[in-house]
Amino acid sequence: MLPSLLDNPNLASIKLIASDMDLTLLADDGRMPDHMYDRIRALRDAGIVFCPASGRASYTLRHMFQEVADDIGYIADNGASVFMGSCRLHTTLFDVSEYQELLRYTLEDGRGCPCVCGVERCYLRREDQVFDDQFANYYVNRVYVDDLSQVTADVNKYTVYFPDFTSEEAYANTYGPAWSSRYNVTNAGRDWIDFMKPGVDKGSGLLHLCEHLGIDISHACAIGDTYNDIQMIREAGMGCVVANAEPHMHTHASNVVPSNNEGGVAQVIDAVLEAVGAPYRPA
Repeated sequence: MLPSLLDNPNLASIKLIASDMDLTLLADDGRMPDHMYDRIRALRDAGIVFCPASGRASYTLRHMFQEVADDIGYIADNGASVFMGSCRLHTTLFDVSEYQELLRYTLEDGRGCPCVCGVERCYLRREDQVFDDQFANYYVNRVYVDDLSQVTADVNKYTVYFPDFTSEEAYANTYGPAWSSRYNVTNAGRDWIDFMKPGVDKGSGLLHLCEHLGIDISHACAIGDTYNDIQMIREAGMGCVVANAEPHMHTHASNVVPSNNEGGVAQVIDAVLEAVGAPYRPA
């Protein structure tokens, strides 16, 4: 049983809090904890950086955090793009030939919906528009096209959506064996397989952000729940899982925090602010 981060005597040493989104910061119904923007402002005033770390695109994260958009860091597209406020710190791009090869594989496999994740917008097949409600959660800028093979945009992530929630099986049986030697391939829950360039993950994104800010990684706290959070949790000085994380995730963390539906990340923020002498009190 992992110890609770809330009981950690070193909370006052935390200078950056990086949090996954789905099933970590967000409750099961997709809601953020109450007063989250006020908490982020309180962290900023205390000299502590908050950073959403997500498979979502940077433009989607800025939209979700628009009230504090210039006050936070962003680890977007699983580390393929890293920002501090509006300042882009790092982006890793695929060659057009690389993502077009992945696209052909997906189309031949026939089980998932290909998503070509451009830096500015996501390109999707017109026939997959029936899943637009799902895509909208991750890509607020979407373009549906008749032929994805004609896309030549700057792309930093390639993703496959499995509407039947079989991505873990597809990863284990086909996608992982076929591509893991060339790319960083990971499950993002049970309905997505994400492809990034080698060495690109949320952990590398956290390192880029900490280096820019002059924060030692030992003073970073990272919180997540699933496969694409593993590297970030391992890199951070305080690597945590939420209580609702799958059991296998506990082997990668040093602490546990309350579940997403209990506002675990918000409770961590409150505990850190208390520890540094700047307690948060809702208005």
